[in-house]
Amino acid sequence: MKAVDLNCDLGEGFGAYKLGRDEDLLRLVSSANIACGFHAGDPATMRRTVKLALDRGVAIGAHPGLPDLTGFGRREMDISPEEAYELLVYQVGALWGFVRAEGASLQHVKAHGALYHMAARHAGLAQAMAEAVCRIDPSLVLFGPAGSELLAAGERVGLRTASEAFADRTYQADGSLTPRRLPDAVLTDEERAAEQAVRMVTEGKVRTQQQTELAIRADTICVHGDGARAVEFAARIRASLSEAGIAVQAVGATLAAGRQGSSHHG
Repeated sequence: MKAVDLNCDLGEGFGAYKLGRDEDLLRLVSSANIACGFHAGDPATMRRTVKLALDRGVAIGAHPGLPDLTGFGRREMDISPEEAYELLVYQVGALWGFVRAEGASLQHVKAHGALYHMAARHAGLAQAMAEAVCRIDPSLVLFGPAGSELLAAGERVGLRTASEAFADRTYQADGSLTPRRLPDAVLTDEERAAEQAVRMVTEGKVRTQQQTELAIRADTICVHGDGARAVEFAARIRASLSEAGIAVQAVGATLAAGRQGSSHHG
């Protein structure tokens, strides 16, 4: 039976501001990426979201971003590899502490927004971020886009890596996500998103905006938690995966099973 991890970005409120339906989403996903206080989140939100995830049996990952609350971490900043390393150690270390305080373990690290996309392209940033994760805890899984500098760096430093695909975003022919400023960057039709998710797992392919077929590896599929219909999207995607005979389980178990079986994902 094929299996895939379903992850969602959570804990993205800040102080009195609430964002997303975290409790509902935690009933549908197998891994949670929890904001670490720079692009979103704060100590109380981090602690509450960790406890919610553990109550639901959902694996926890750190979701570090650029220090840009106003732009929600989606605007690029000119940072050095050294700064990237420090940003990761500070934020992952904070969430690692909250998870340990609850008697549990952190599963993975997935960078947020602009930081994620910058590290996917720039080898220096990717290497610094991978080293930061490895030095905090070498058992952590590093998430990144398939074929990216980030995954290559993770493998170089000896981390387990997970190729991430997006159910609710469109792709360009070069394998990059369509920038959010362009039309049709985000899928608003949950059936279309569900079909895309199933095809990425079963066939290892996705149709690009240029109408070409792109080979893609999907160890984990992201559903964004900040959309107006995020819960409905996640429910439809989970149901479609189940209907296609695909189990949804945390990435640690999925990677272990994948290494034992076929490593070919398309």
